Amino acid sequence: IFFRGRSKHRLFLKMNGMSHIKNDIDMASNTSYLVEHGLPGLLNELVEAVISDKPSDALSYCCQFLENKKNVKLLGQSVLGMASGKPSSKKALSPFEIFGKHVFQGATADQYLKPYGMTSADLKDPSWTRTKSDEVAAAVLEWAKANGATVYTHWFQPLGSSGVRPGQTGQVHNNMFVFGSDGNVHWDFDGKTLLKGETDGSSYPNGGLRATHTAGGYTVLDPTSPIFLRDDTVYIPSCFVTWHGHSMDEKTPLLRAQQAMSKQGIRLMNHLGYSIKSLNAMIGLEQEFFLIPREAYYKRMDLQMTGRTVMGKLPARGQEMSDHYMASINRIALAMMQDVQNAAYCMGIPLRTRHREVAPNQYECAPMFGVAQSQIDQNLMVMTIIDEIAAEHGLAALFNEKPFAGVNGSGKHNNWSLGTDSGVNLFNPTQLTKATGKAEIFPIVMAAVVRALDVHGDMMRMAIASPGNDFRLGACEAPPAIISTFLGDDMTSYLEEFMNTGVAKEYSPKVKTMGCGVDAIADFTVPAEDRNRTSPFPYGGNRFEFRAVGSTQNVSMVNTVLCALVADSFKAFSEEIEKGTAPIKVAQDALKKHWRVIFNGNGYSDEWPKEAVKRGLFKFDSGVDAIARLEEPKNIELFKSLDIMTPDETAARATVMFNQYIMTVDMEAKCMIDMIKQSIIPVAKTNGLSLSALNDAVKIIQEKLEAMEKAGSEKASAAIARELRFETMEKARAACDAAESELPADQWPIATYKDLLFLDTHHADSM
Repeated sequence: IFFRGRSKHRLFLKMNGMSHIKNDIDMASNTSYLVEHGLPGLLNELVEAVISDKPSDALSYCCQFLENKKNVKLLGQSVLGMASGKPSSKKALSPFEIFGKHVFQGATADQYLKPYGMTSADLKDPSWTRTKSDEVAAAVLEWAKANGATVYTHWFQPLGSSGVRPGQTGQVHNNMFVFGSDGNVHWDFDGKTLLKGETDGSSYPNGGLRATHTAGGYTVLDPTSPIFLRDDTVYIPSCFVTWHGHSMDEKTPLLRAQQAMSKQGIRLMNHLGYSIKSLNAMIGLEQEFFLIPREAYYKRMDLQMTGRTVMGKLPARGQEMSDHYMASINRIALAMMQDVQNAAYCMGIPLRTRHREVAPNQYECAPMFGVAQSQIDQNLMVMTIIDEIAAEHGLAALFNEKPFAGVNGSGKHNNWSLGTDSGVNLFNPTQLTKATGKAEIFPIVMAAVVRALDVHGDMMRMAIASPGNDFRLGACEAPPAIISTFLGDDMTSYLEEFMNTGVAKEYSPKVKTMGCGVDAIADFTVPAEDRNRTSPFPYGGNRFEFRAVGSTQNVSMVNTVLCALVADSFKAFSEEIEKGTAPIKVAQDALKKHWRVIFNGNGYSDEWPKEAVKRGLFKFDSGVDAIARLEEPKNIELFKSLDIMTPDETAARATVMFNQYIMTVDMEAKCMIDMIKQSIIPVAKTNGLSLSALNDAVKIIQEKLEAMEKAGSEKASAAIARELRFETMEKARAACDAAESELPADQWPIATYKDLLFLDTHHADSM
């Protein structure tokens, strides 16, 4: 132990900048120094145990202290080989040792719940919030103390946060202790504190639901998503509502939609002779992002302010050679991603995949499947971790859907399935038929999904109308802005036969055996269906994949919509069955009426948009037009009838989405003006280039900004903003890029695409 031998004592002091403390001073006299300089309480207890000559206690405290990565860093960067930013000196942490240590569930929670007569299984029943909140709070407090945490926050998801708010969450940090009148500090954290917090609701985007004189906002614990810990703070996933109970967040409608989908799913399954207790939307999110040199990032006002480059001449090389996809990960990015994985593992986030993507400097990570609300919480934290750890490695992470012109943008594929309380996946035909003994249930469920997509495809398009997504949808890098589903020829033929005959056969996904033509390599099996990456919502065998989702999005609205539209179909089917129609007949009629939404062809072809219009499918090239669909009576009624959102809540979301689009374009346009006037024009003038095109660009952008301000409504202003973005600013960009082509490279004042995009061609140990 550090404090017994003089040499080790001296080493510890040196590592922590305390070498001025003399070796021969009794360690007891230095305890106050340690407290004064902020070292965690466990370390002080360790010191006291050594002084009192209680080695077993000292060892226990030491082990607890070293379990916390933050504390290890306090002991010096050389401990456990964890020197920050130096890949060559990293020592990999084992997920078998660290996974879930900082999430209050499973074995971790059991250890602290046991003294109160509870187990982690009790946390799965939300009734603990009404009967055992003090006990759980006490256990959480002990867990926090053991991990050096002294702060808690009710962690919620304000509206309109995607792409602008750091971490996309709201959080007020409060101490888990109070300062007593006796001059001492006392722990103070009970059930009431755990369950609810309060903040100002008027200062968040709220669509008119709050005002300064009616500002009450309340955070309420969500028991369906686990409490977790990071650094010195306990995070309590929460909903955010007004004094009237209106939702001002992304999470509350999702939980309501899950509830509605479960209710209607149980109802339909009962009619089909299959008894279930609950139904959950299960998702897996594939997160794409860019990593660029932070030094170059600091030379781009547009990237810092908006996450997107509003100008930039394309370099001689891009992604033409398809040489980036799945290539080896350079050491800088790899070290950063390893740190991200370790941080995620501690919080119980099951990141499984990491790889390079199609564009230069583009990456992806993906977790295992899980319940939608918990997966979304974890995705928001993963984005936060990536952003913060990238900075520690001299990088900047970009989540914008289209940060660079001329190369692929980023998405967040939302893999989606429906799971029962017993773990049966309704989209897995083999598993479902085995569990129920009824072959007809699977095609009936699939018919309900087909109906849902056709009736409410406009809401699916609305759900992906993030400000950056218009740049990538249908651009041969993401599915088109037409809502359809790819089922594959095999599944399509199966459903077509069911539709025409009414005979339900067991569906067995076909496979085929292939070889490589090399005797030494064993044959292998592959699905009978190929992959269709041009469909926005393909069936991939046991799941659907919503491929059109934007990378920067909080996908709560996406999954709220998916749950809502399927709940509506389950409800419609049940109502027909309750009127006396046979379940198979209900499904047959639905397939016949909504078959048009099935498309197995090339979504990138020139013919498909024309064909889609002929079929009468929803097609919205403009995200602004898609947002406006929230105000349609059928969609207001959809959310109202299922108790997901009131008409006021739905209208508020439309307002927030319009305003987010408007302000995003406003920031981009103002960045462009500043960059032209402050950086490009001075250099162009010095080098004798004509300034007319640049001056004209500034003038017309300013005129469009003024027109946006004078528009009579949010929708009208957003429509002008889209025109400014896709027409006016693109012409201005052409003038800027032309100037970049003419000016000497050493005089161009902002970081170029070459500076930003080609970290991946160098494998240096550090920036």
